[in-house]
Amino acid sequence: MSRLAMPSNPPPIQPFEAPRHVAIIMDGNGRWASARGLTRGEGHRRGVEALRKTVRAAGEIGISYLTIFSFSAENWSRPPSEIRDLMGLLRRFIRNDLAELHQNRVKVRVIGERNDLDPEIRRLLDEAEELTRNNDKLTLIVAFNYGARQEIARAAAKLAARVRAGEIDPSAVTADLIGQNLDAPDLPDPDLIIRTSGEQRLSNFLLWQAAYSELVFVPTYWPDFDRAALEGAIAEYHRRERRFGGLIAQTGS
Repeated sequence: MSRLAMPSNPPPIQPFEAPRHVAIIMDGNGRWASARGLTRGEGHRRGVEALRKTVRAAGEIGISYLTIFSFSAENWSRPPSEIRDLMGLLRRFIRNDLAELHQNRVKVRVIGERNDLDPEIRRLLDEAEELTRNNDKLTLIVAFNYGARQEIARAAAKLAARVRAGEIDPSAVTADLIGQNLDAPDLPDPDLIIRTSGEQRLSNFLLWQAAYSELVFVPTYWPDFDRAALEGAIAEYHRRERRFGGLIAQTGS
């Protein structure tokens, strides 16, 4: 079985079901490496291995949508050598793993600003989306060069242009209309957002979509995250009562 192979009839999680959409802030690569006397680059490489395991586990568990925060709009402020390492890992992940993702019917979607990206990186992202467009097992949403505030600002700019052109009245700008102008309006909001490494903040990730998400913060550094950690976070999710602003708890799976 290949690294990303998924059984045709994966065993369901017992005694509960997987949430439909899980999003993950993959944090702690550098601290994992530092604790072991390794370079940050090695931490990021081990993080890619954890990503492979998590994509496989998500497919086996029955998660329909998995969003990963792979590179934020603020990450460009990191040292140039680290950015080169991260871009190299992205290139290798797409080149080495895209065929297996496609074989396992994983659809790749990318959110974030692409206009100013290196042409090669942009081409790879476009290729990943195009090749896997019709797949139907797991949708892997890659947040790359992504910031939630920037995403909301882009939506606001689109609507402002329509108001200026006389296409819509300002009073017609509702929360639903803003949502329809975000990067991927067709995707469901995440039921569960997981952040690794023990940090307890969203760091400009899916701020609009996270309005009613359950947040689970785990102490594990990302390179050590595995199926057991994912199932533990889902177990915690199922202990929550999701009311969505109401009085009666609703199921979120």
